[in-house]
Amino acid sequence: MNNEIVQYRVNDYELTCQVAGRGVPLLLVHGSLCDYRYWQSQVPALSAGYRVIVPSLRHYFPEAWNGEGAGFTTQQHVDDLLALLDQLPGPVHLLGHSRGGNICLRVALAAPQKLRSLTLADPGGDFADDVFTAVNVESPVSPVERNQFRQQALEKIRAGEVGEGLQLFVDTVSGAGVWARSSRQFREMATSNAMTLVGQVADHPAPIDHRQIEQLQLPVLLIGGAKSPEPFPRIIQALQSTLMVGRSVVIPGASHGMNVIRPASFNRAVLEFVDQY
Repeated sequence: MNNEIVQYRVNDYELTCQVAGRGVPLLLVHGSLCDYRYWQSQVPALSAGYRVIVPSLRHYFPEAWNGEGAGFTTQQHVDDLLALLDQLPGPVHLLGHSRGGNICLRVALAAPQKLRSLTLADPGGDFADDVFTAVNVESPVSPVERNQFRQQALEKIRAGEVGEGLQLFVDTVSGAGVWARSSRQFREMATSNAMTLVGQVADHPAPIDHRQIEQLQLPVLLIGGAKSPEPFPRIIQALQSTLMVGRSVVIPGASHGMNVIRPASFNRAVLEFVDQY
């Protein structure tokens, strides 16, 4: 398995990616506080049959961003991925986790012709109320309300209470006690990306609505953790009810970080899906 760190020039930015394997490209897109290192339990298994490309989104590690300046927005991350896809032999398979799942869904809506398939693992981000009400699913808390915990976590980080701020963020997203049980590698990764919360708190993308989702014709796999907290199960339920060509898998015994906690089950679900396309 060839495995290297390379940079792609996208929109006047050097996008750092881990690249491994040969064949049809399969992109893995991380979520909040993460970077290409988040997918280390996936790269060996998935690159056996695919050219796995794992970017660190703009302003994430290895860049040491201080939170100042422009460039950290959902739209910028979408545009960067679209520019990356233009440099790859396509169409490709695209997989995103959490905030990265929302970004990948936006990429798919913008350029479905560039994709073979789309996999969303506990997709987060901003969804309009009608994504839920149109399929009789109770709406989760609004993006504005949910953004409050991000602001609180950021305030702790700026006050020098980095560990406390990251614990607040991770435990809110993934479940109580997850930060305390996290590996040293995960904590180091989250710490190196702590200031990206500056951009995340300031970012207010237009929510994805029901009409956009129901028009998507790509094969879509939705992956959830059996122990994932809200709003993730509700988002998956609403997306599953809306998508014409969607299917879902639940990873037993896992919460939001299901690819880290149960990598074998996660990798098997991904490969069984993408191998069809």
